[in-house]
Parts: sequence; C-alpha cells; structure tokens
Amino acid sequence: MSVLNAAIIGCGHFGQRHAQHITELHEDLRLVACCDVDETRARAFSETYTTGRAAVYSSHQKMFDETPLDVVFICLPPFAHSDEVEQAAAHGVHVLIEKPIALTSEDAWRMVEVAEQAGIKTQVGFMFRFGAAVEELKSQLASGSTGPVGLMSARYFCNALHSPWWRDRSKSGGQLVEQVIHMFDLMRYLMGDPIHVYSRQENLFHRALPDYTVEDVSATVIHFDSGALAVVYATNGAIPNKWINDYRLVAQKLTVEFTDANHATFYHTDGTDVPPTVIASDQNYYLREIQDLLTAIRTGSATRTPIREGAKSLDLVLAASASADSHREVSL
Repeated sequence: MSVLNAAIIGCGHFGQRHAQHITELHEDLRLVACCDVDETRARAFSETYTTGRAAVYSSHQKMFDETPLDVVFICLPPFAHSDEVEQAAAHGVHVLIEKPIALTSEDAWRMVEVAEQAGIKTQVGFMFRFGAAVEELKSQLASGSTGPVGLMSARYFCNALHSPWWRDRSKSGGQLVEQVIHMFDLMRYLMGDPIHVYSRQENLFHRALPDYTVEDVSATVIHFDSGALAVVYATNGAIPNKWINDYRLVAQKLTVEFTDANHATFYHTDGTDVPPTVIASDQNYYLREIQDLLTAIRTGSATRTPIREGAKSLDLVLAASASADSHREVSL
C-alpha cells in the first residue's frame, strides 16, 4: 500500500493539529507541502513537522501545479477561502476542509459541484460525528430500536475574544456560523433534514469593543421534516477560556445525555428494566475523520461527511442568521 502525498493550506492552529495526525499516520500519509500566505510561517511549519523536507509555498495555485499530491487539508478561516477546492478538483486531489466551508451558500455549493464533478473524495471537519458516543447513538437510531427522535438540545459555551477576524462578522459569519455550526451539524446528522428555523442573536457582553460585531448570546429553534424539534443555545460570555459543548436527545424509547461526543449515558425508556448504558471513550475523533477519508480514497467508499454535508449545515446556520436579522422564521 503506497503512502499518499499530503499538503496543508493554512499553517495555523488546525493546520498544526492535522500535521500532528499526519505524522502519526506516517505509514499512510506523508506531508510534502505546506502553504500559507505568510511564507515565513509555512517555512517554520515545514521545519517543525518535516524537518524542512516539505516544500514551502505562499501560493496554493503554484503548489498544485508543482507538487504531485493525493490529498490536501484546507485549514483556512472562512473569509480566506478562494479557489482551493476548485484547484484540488482540477488536479484530482482529495480534500479535507475545515468548517465552515464558506461564508455564502453560493460559494459552498460551487465547491460541491466541482468536487462531485471531478469525483474526488471530500471530508468536512465536523469531527464530532466521529465521537464514540455519537457513533453508538447513530447506530441505535439506524436500527429502529429507539423509535423516532422527538427532541434534541445543545449548548455551546465559551468566553474568549478569539482572533480579530473572528470578532468581525464579515469575516467569520458570527459565532453560530464559525463555532456553533458543530451543534447544528450533529442535529442534522442525527435528526435528518430541517425545514424551518427561528433564531434570536444579540451582542450583550461586548458592546464596548468597537471591533466586536458578532453575537455573544443566541437561542435557536429548529423544526425538522420528521416533526422533531431542536434547540441550540450559545454564548461567548460564559466561563473564560473554557469551551463547553454538550447535548441531549429524546427518542420514543431512549433518552441520551451527552457530556461530549465521546461520553454519554443512554437511558432506556421503553418500560423494560434495562439499566442505563454508559459510553466513556478517549477516541481521537480528529484522527478518525482522517482515517475515514483515507479509507474512502483507497476503497472508493463514501466519507462520513462529504462536502455536500458541509454545504447543508452551512445553509442551516445561514438561515438561522437570516432569521435573527429579520426576527422571523426562515424556511429551508
């Protein structure tokens, strides 16, 4: 089995995370190119993760033209996306792209179209789909043993100023679009297609900061095609420098309380005396999403989160933002 050549575009935090995992997967992947608009940062990245062996670029177009690649990791903030997916598709290079894949629906679906036409494998970085507790719930839902899902709630709490671009709605899309989209994606993954969304979003805690134009409290209600409902509540005004995301799901015969994607308690509510089931795992879901992509590349199977899923989850959070702007329910 040949080792696949990989490149990273965007040598920041998530690029570093993926580089570490590429190093762990050295029998399957080899980092051969690093690209960043700051060439000095890309060069330092190459030194850190490949002792300088990986080629260094400040232009992704030049990288695709000059370096034979099998897979590229696109780790850019949402405002910085241009034609990376299009270039990858044109060169037959498979893609792992971090969320959100774009800031507009039009840009996202353009990416979907070129990727699908080229036949490349794609994976969007919704890593919580790969949590052990989420996987167990997905399996039980698919078996039909739980009965239909009726309700899900999720919270996303943090308190940090983040990067200057993140505080600028025109560059990040807001907290829901850039961060809380993980919760919305999980709901789509477990509950199916949403048809209506209503959201209220406010900046209550950071009004004194002139460069802070995103929401820092929000509450969103989603209505699914099945009739099920979901609630997402989020803030950037909770416990400083602590990120909390947890969720609860109620099905007809099962209630599940998650502390995170790897840890949950399953309560059987079908009238039997089955004791609660506890899932507790340290499964590396970042690593699992890469391995899932590699399996798809080598076997031709589908990935768990192809780029079409990234566009659908983006459409949902964009609809929530549109609802907050209009103070009206939005249909999808």
